[in-house]
Amino acid sequence: MIYNFLRLILYIPLIIISLFSQKKRNFLKKRIFQGFNKLKNGERYIWVHCSSVGEINLTDSLIKKMLVERKERIIITIFTDTGYAIAKRKYSKEERIDIYYFPIDDYFLIKRILSKINVKLLVIIETEIWPNLIKLNSKKGKVILVNGRISDRSFKKYLKLRFITKALLTGEIDKFYMQTEVDADRIKQIGATDSKVSVVGNLKFDVELENYSKKEKDELKNRINAGNRKIFVAGSTRTGEDEILIETFKHLKNYILVLVPRHLERIPKLEKLIEENNISFEKLSEVGKEKKDIIIVDKMGILRKFYSISDVAFVGGTLVNIGGHSLLEPLYYRKTPIFGKYLQNVKDISKEILKRNIGFQVNSSEDILKVIKKIENHEVKNEEIEDFFNKNKNVADKILKEINEIIN
Repeated sequence: MIYNFLRLILYIPLIIISLFSQKKRNFLKKRIFQGFNKLKNGERYIWVHCSSVGEINLTDSLIKKMLVERKERIIITIFTDTGYAIAKRKYSKEERIDIYYFPIDDYFLIKRILSKINVKLLVIIETEIWPNLIKLNSKKGKVILVNGRISDRSFKKYLKLRFITKALLTGEIDKFYMQTEVDADRIKQIGATDSKVSVVGNLKFDVELENYSKKEKDELKNRINAGNRKIFVAGSTRTGEDEILIETFKHLKNYILVLVPRHLERIPKLEKLIEENNISFEKLSEVGKEKKDIIIVDKMGILRKFYSISDVAFVGGTLVNIGGHSLLEPLYYRKTPIFGKYLQNVKDISKEILKRNIGFQVNSSEDILKVIKKIENHEVKNEEIEDFFNKNKNVADKILKEINEIIN
């Protein structure tokens, strides 16, 4: 009651501000005045609540598995505009999925949704603690928290509010599926019952990529005339990175460099750059029988196969301010990823990689050369990479199994 009273008071300045701000007005309109007409009256639903793009992306495998194994419809709510747009793009063709903006924990709007549909389960992604969403859903069905994590900063805040969070976490949420032991310990400290907490790993790192046979990999090595040379694959490279990589390559012996630019329209400039450095090269589509020093991949959708045959793997978009591309792809093929300092798109995985010492962060060609020497000396233990994947393997399957037990 106190929470909702304070919310009503906050609506007053919000409405006043929105009168003078088109942006704020649009924000409120999308979330408060959206219709819920597309919801199927009386049908069984699973409600999945996400905050933004990251949560939508990491739940993709879980949602797709639920569509296959469960009969319920799915309602997805998202807080941000970008997350909403991604969800619409991903699931526009899925007849059993309804997508809405999260109605900013408005008591009456959530009641309105729950009066139309039969929600058997609320799935909260990560740690989105919204009292009305949780409490009202707990009266209708089960509530679980999935991929739970609590940062250092959030943990300090939650500890101060423990007198509020404890009742909500103890009585209204049925299960907590946390990413790590640290997260599990923290959720217990702020009020969750021990028996309700499990560590299942991180959905974000639960990947299933293509597996290539020895024959397929040997054929690709033969196609680029690798011979007895080691293969240095630089994936999804951007302008400003190729110069550093070519400078690095000039100091390597018995290597072939495979450059996989993120955008194929950059290839003419890439060719000119290599010519200026007097290095022999060929485009993949034009490879002949003669050995070349550099192969430019001028075809989309083949990077993963190249990572699978690499001895050294660099992930682009990280030495320039792009934010990084997938660090999981080389790791999946048990290759040690090398990457730069610009990691805003892959923040969580980069932290985990560096913490476990299963990848290297670099700033220059000199750094890359030092790292390559470490890789050649087998300073990265394969067991560490295996342990990383084992702890984050089949997370979606584990959660779905729990869901089946909870609501069947």
